[in-house]
Amino acid sequence: MTDQPDRSPRSPRAAQIVAAAREVLEEHGRDALTMRALAERLGIRAPSLYKHFRNKEAVEAALVEDGLAGMGTALHAALRTASPTGRVRALLAAYRGHALAHPGLYRLTTAGPLPRAALPAGLEEWAGRPFFLATEDPHLAQALWSYAHGMVVLELDRRYPSGSDLDLTWEAGARAFTAQAG
Repeated sequence: MTDQPDRSPRSPRAAQIVAAAREVLEEHGRDALTMRALAERLGIRAPSLYKHFRNKEAVEAALVEDGLAGMGTALHAALRTASPTGRVRALLAAYRGHALAHPGLYRLTTAGPLPRAALPAGLEEWAGRPFFLATEDPHLAQALWSYAHGMVVLELDRRYPSGSDLDLTWEAGARAFTAQAG
């Protein structure tokens, strides 16, 4: 499965609300993402939002959908252009780049329980499939994703000691997983 699954339909106004929610999320974090903040961002009254989303959780689910779709698109694209021996390296570079470029969305998408029931069928599997395609082993794929996720979270949280060369750390992980996948 390389084609992205169908996405949830959104009216132009719902798409505008999700875009505003993403701006709030990236600028101020998840705690600042409220229906009131969204309404203020859009210059409308908060009750108007409920015509498009039943609650804040529905807005967050739409953001998670966008997060999975965006990450999946980046990962699938990385694999399409990678050599057979460079698949893990390309996948890790794409994962890191996408996550660091969208830290608020990344955290929302990957922290806490996933709202699977609110997501389009097949989206989660499609977004994660590149890890399997790069390793050809389901357990190694999960280990690779866990490595990438842990590295990104630690990098976002600035938990590495100053002077750490994270590019070399990512490269060491890519070499280790490539050896296991080969």
